[in-house]
Amino acid sequence: MSESTLYHSFRQVTRMSPLQYQKKLRLLEARRLMLAEGLDAATASYRVGYESPSHFSREYSRMFGAPPRADVTQLRGVAAVSATA
Repeated sequence: MSESTLYHSFRQVTRMSPLQYQKKLRLLEARRLMLAEGLDAATASYRVGYESPSHFSREYSRMFGAPPRADVTQLRGVAAVSATA
């Protein structure tokens, strides 16, 4: 399979490019690390392959609609409310 064919097939199945898919996976893993392991954003960003915490923060905000700290704090609050209900 040619690179072009792979790209088009991948995009047809996932509705995103391979790079967009990789970015999404990295950001989701960083979010999981911050929630499950209590890592700060900089450490989680390095763990998933970002070299610049500011670039990570921009990408994270674009994907999740809030900066890492605010998003994780909000998610923890929702989880705490759900656990007590």
